[in-house]
Amino acid sequence: MLILISDAFDASLPGKLSKYGDVTDDKGRQAEANVVLIRSKTKVTKEYIDAAPNLKLVIRGGVGLDNVDLVYAKEKGVMVFNTAEASTVAVAELAFSLMIAITNHTVAAHTSMAEGKWIKKELKRTELMGKTLGILGIGRIGTALAMRADAFRMRVLAYDPAVFFSDFADVRPTLEEVIRESDYISLHMPLLDSTKGLINKDMLKLFKDGAYLVNTGRGKTVVEEDVVEALKSGKLAGYATDVWYSDPPENSPLIGAPKTLFAPHIGASTKENMLRIGEIVESLIRENQDALK
Repeated sequence: MLILISDAFDASLPGKLSKYGDVTDDKGRQAEANVVLIRSKTKVTKEYIDAAPNLKLVIRGGVGLDNVDLVYAKEKGVMVFNTAEASTVAVAELAFSLMIAITNHTVAAHTSMAEGKWIKKELKRTELMGKTLGILGIGRIGTALAMRADAFRMRVLAYDPAVFFSDFADVRPTLEEVIRESDYISLHMPLLDSTKGLINKDMLKLFKDGAYLVNTGRGKTVVEEDVVEALKSGKLAGYATDVWYSDPPENSPLIGAPKTLFAPHIGASTKENMLRIGEIVESLIRENQDALK
């Protein structure tokens, strides 16, 4: 069996997987591969699958599977898994840190000091305590974020079409209801036809004036041009994002926009998470050995 590691994983993973077969990161051996390990960069399209006639298993180290053609993979008998449970803590902690940093002007404070400036009067902070956080998508990560918000004594609302009750958030029946009441909105939705471009100019009209938007879910759930206009008008007090239309972003209107805080898709990039991903990958290969023969 040939296992192709197509994207970046923890350096210990090849050694852990060597007991199951040959392990390589040589993408030139795609046609030989029985198992392909990917993260966000590799796109397992119809063309990719056709170019890998021996492929039986794809494992995505991460949450979403929008970079895999699931329909064609099923048609060709290729099993597809992700490691969704591994990334919960890492992404939730990043989302919360973005909320803290953008309202405390952490980056501007540091940069100004490093440049020899003293802009104390210009930096007006906002506290999280007592504010309302609206979580769109209350799955594993959304729930973990809600637990952290509760520790900061925030009021937590949530919307998720598949969830009707949560111990950690007041789940509301409509998206619009959550948006209208929230001082902060955090996005944790998968990229589907129903969520693509969901945060657009019409939806932004429902936001509170001066609300903050945080996105550690999927870049294409927002219309970037509309977010920029909301930032310029003051409708949004800030937008913090770790996710983009492409990695890295190409000609994004967000670059250079005011009141923004950016990260280069590092939500899952903790040492601990990479080790958890490796453990799940090994487990999936071990459990499916018979099907891979």
